[in-house]
Amino acid sequence: MCSNYDACTSTERLRLHFGVELPAGANLRTDVWPAYQAPFVRRHPNADVGDDAVPPRESLVGLFGMVPHWTGDVAFGRRTYNARSETVTEKPSFRDAWRNGQHCIVPVEAIYEPDWRSGTAVPTRIQRKDGHPMGIAGLWTSNRKATGEELLSFTMLTINADDHELFRHFHKPQDEKRMVVILHEHRYDEWLKTPAAKSMDFMRQYPAHLLISTPDPERGKRKGR
Repeated sequence: MCSNYDACTSTERLRLHFGVELPAGANLRTDVWPAYQAPFVRRHPNADVGDDAVPPRESLVGLFGMVPHWTGDVAFGRRTYNARSETVTEKPSFRDAWRNGQHCIVPVEAIYEPDWRSGTAVPTRIQRKDGHPMGIAGLWTSNRKATGEELLSFTMLTINADDHELFRHFHKPQDEKRMVVILHEHRYDEWLKTPAAKSMDFMRQYPAHLLISTPDPERGKRKGR
């Protein structure tokens, strides 16, 4: 489960790897934790009108952690930053977004997970081996009840990783191993427009040989700085 990551906020990298621009005036921190503001990418609502001036994707800013439309508590997102693919159709926090096909991509430079193989948790940076940012499959939603204005938020989808060559090493030995759903670039647009009935086809492990992990023991100590 991913609760901390480095967001891709570089204008050039967002344009090159995701085909989007940050919203005007967006001033975001790179180090993201639950309930922090961060960018996400979704299909442009007017992408099908046939106007070449309308891009297929757009970038928006939302809270990391789903704040479903029925809650008035913004802090709700502190516990809904990941959605288990096995139960996403049932959980009240996520099921509406899943059924409505409210797919998004979370642009990420690296995620951080605790490596317990030494007996203590060692924060570890995980990123693509080729240096490109990761596009993590997610869901987004809109809420007006919490603040009286539109509040966007998103969550990352996760799958079991007990047999994954890299992610099986993270979290406590007795815990189930999980990993976020990292998309291949050629499937970005397909994911954004796929209906709910076919969404589960994307819930696949990303190959371990395309990733690299690096211990970063100081990571947790820097939170909030």
